[in-house]
Amino acid sequence: MSIRHVTVPIVVGIAAILLLTLIFVVPGLINVDHFRPQVISYLQEKTGKQVEIGRLALTLFPVTIHIDHIGVKNPPIFPSGYVVQVARIDAELSVGALLHRQVVIKSLVLEDPVLNLTSDPDGPWNFENPQSAVSAKAFPIGPISSVKIKRGLVIASNLLPSDAAGPVFFEAHEISCEMEQVNLVGIINPSSSSMDGQGGLKAGLLRFGAVEVRNLDSKLRLESRQVFFTDVKAEVYGGSAVGGLSFDLSAKNASFKTNAQLRGINLAQLLAAFANGGGKMTGKMEGDVRLTGEIAHSLRPLAGIHGAGHLTVRNGQVPSLKLNANLMKLAHFNDLGPAKNDPSSFKLITTDLELADQRISSKVIDIDGYGVDVDASGSVSVSGSDELNYRGLAEITTKETFFTNTIARLSGVTLKDGKLQFPFRIGGTIDGPVFYKGKGDKDVDAVQKHR
Repeated sequence: MSIRHVTVPIVVGIAAILLLTLIFVVPGLINVDHFRPQVISYLQEKTGKQVEIGRLALTLFPVTIHIDHIGVKNPPIFPSGYVVQVARIDAELSVGALLHRQVVIKSLVLEDPVLNLTSDPDGPWNFENPQSAVSAKAFPIGPISSVKIKRGLVIASNLLPSDAAGPVFFEAHEISCEMEQVNLVGIINPSSSSMDGQGGLKAGLLRFGAVEVRNLDSKLRLESRQVFFTDVKAEVYGGSAVGGLSFDLSAKNASFKTNAQLRGINLAQLLAAFANGGGKMTGKMEGDVRLTGEIAHSLRPLAGIHGAGHLTVRNGQVPSLKLNANLMKLAHFNDLGPAKNDPSSFKLITTDLELADQRISSKVIDIDGYGVDVDASGSVSVSGSDELNYRGLAEITTKETFFTNTIARLSGVTLKDGKLQFPFRIGGTIDGPVFYKGKGDKDVDAVQKHR
């Protein structure tokens, strides 16, 4: 055997041994945890917040820094607590950049992160560093090509004007996320106007105000103090929703916008999520809604919501209203064929809606009941009083006889083609509605029928 044929395997073997030595021995010799105090000091200086790190470690191929149990505490103007806590972070570094004495993070993997976002009444968020202008020069970490989040949790709330903790208005649980070109400097710096990252996000549970959605799948974009959830698909109270949601964090009060197309929503489950909403109405709902508003530093942060939409509800009941029975009492009839059955039930309700000043208003409400049809308009308070203010024109199907004709004339009710027709109004509250007659056929407040 030639010397060359013997030498090649030996060289390969030596190279393999050296490689294994680099992988398993060198990281142990380079005790990066020894530098943990310096790393903590550097991060505290640049973020303006107290930082805790449990342990640092290093692996090669690829060169990766492992950080166990990192926590960043709230700045002094906020209550005690953490902005973020992460069980483990794996940061892969660029070897080429290290050779030029630069830190370039190629990818970040965050396991079990918990992010608590809090806004002060004077404007800043707890993740910002308003006392120190953070720049790329002072904090030399450029955009990170890839960021992955596993089993994340995000909670957002406002402080009250007294600086006491306010209610949580947004939560996202069981988050998995993959983002590209994440700009950490832009996120920390309140004056940043950059695009701070984009990618995809999934969440097992997302709660905004009282409304919950599950198994959310969306695209995510961070840009100029704004967060955009687009192409959203989610399960909502037995049905589904598609649409978008965005938050603007640039002003003193954060604001939001959302639009959603709804299908097959269990209305009873949806209403039960709100205070005193349980048992008010049942049925399957579909339609579209558009909502926007500021998130106030108050005990009711979403009270200023306003918006509009169109909804359809099928095969439901309004137990407290008992529409059929109450309208029959107004007409002074006790036996009106189909109308005497299902006093709380309806086949179909279609309506427009406008939400403003804590009232839901509708210009055209069409109710197809069991022997009772209604065209109406009006509003209901959502401020807690549940005050009703509706007016409309009712049609009740009955048999046209001498008796019904006589009673109809005496009652001021029009009888035509087997249908009683009369204007009505509803006042009182949802739990205690009050029905009374309208002002007659010329009542301008009554919605005229076109059937």
